Amino acid sequence: MIEVHSRAWWRATLALCLGSFLVFINLYAPQPLLPELRADHGVSTLAAGLVMSVATLSLAVSLLVFGPLSDAIGRAGIMRLTLLAAGALSLALALAPNFESLLLLRAVQGFVLGGLPAVAIAWMGDEFERPALLSAVGIYISGNTLGGISGRVIGGAVAEVGGAPASFLVVGAMTLVGVVLFWKLLPPARAFSPRRFELRGALADLAGHLRNPLLLSAYLLGGLNFLIFINQYSYITFRLADAPFGLGASLLGLIFLTYLGGTFGSMLSGRLARSLSQPACMMIGILILMAGTLVTLAGALSLIIVGLTINAFGFFLAHSMASSWVGRHAERARGSASALYLVFYYSGASLGGFWLEPFWQLAAWPGVALGSWLVLGGTLGIAAWLWQRERSAGCRQVAG
Repeated sequence: MIEVHSRAWWRATLALCLGSFLVFINLYAPQPLLPELRADHGVSTLAAGLVMSVATLSLAVSLLVFGPLSDAIGRAGIMRLTLLAAGALSLALALAPNFESLLLLRAVQGFVLGGLPAVAIAWMGDEFERPALLSAVGIYISGNTLGGISGRVIGGAVAEVGGAPASFLVVGAMTLVGVVLFWKLLPPARAFSPRRFELRGALADLAGHLRNPLLLSAYLLGGLNFLIFINQYSYITFRLADAPFGLGASLLGLIFLTYLGGTFGSMLSGRLARSLSQPACMMIGILILMAGTLVTLAGALSLIIVGLTINAFGFFLAHSMASSWVGRHAERARGSASALYLVFYYSGASLGGFWLEPFWQLAAWPGVALGSWLVLGGTLGIAAWLWQRERSAGCRQVAG
């Protein structure tokens, strides 16, 4: 097993962070372009948001394929080949002739983008000792945030000069270069034990995970938190593109620099987990996310940016804890357990527009904030339940 801060740990963690970065620059590059796509194609706010939703939904579906498959054939090959396909599809998106074909290509791209997230944490669970896993997961998720930031900043900046097709070309070229580095950096798996793939067995594993209340609670928490967090960013682009702000694509891309708060939150999660329980950290993260949403109600752009930064810190703190909780409490088939967490996670992202759109239509951004708090109150209750369960289990162990 790989020990924390060893040479192998740094090499593997760097490779997986790079892979995560590549996934999320591809997934999120179109987000600052949503107001432009709405205007160019003459579609509604909800339809423009489908550029993001179809990708996250197909990504969620793919996790049900790649997770169980990785338990049978290994994880490294899946990560390498799907990253290669994702880069090629970004190049194809630059040639999309109409809105419908753009959505179709995004759906296919979303599917292949699921390859790495479905199995990366399971790869770490196989190869890393527990302290190494907790530290690596936080750094790995920081790669998510950096990829999300970079995709949006690059997408917005390039689109300001050459339009959306130029954005897709640049992101695709970056991805293909990154895949070469990822291919060389990722060390060979040494602790993986393949299991023969059987559909019945894979379905039984998934059903077993769903029957485990400790896992199901983390799945719901991660999915519902992401439903709010990522879709807040979509609606904030519409808010800031309209009067009185009137921001263009490049400046909307810079708004996503607030994700750096999430990079810090995910990296801090490993340290907090040494002194606080994971459910307690989840509760703190959700409360911070609720507070940040309150700050975004301000009318000043500077305060909106502060609120978004607070949101990112709180969300990624909770997400880091919830995802590592799954790896810790999965009794078998870690690949499918981690994949199922992400199914809930990205399903939440794809459905969030349908939840928040009525609030947006009724009361614009204050409505989005209200819709957010309603959901976050539920996830706070889930985290509190997990905290109570863990405390009760600890008391029983002491008494025993």
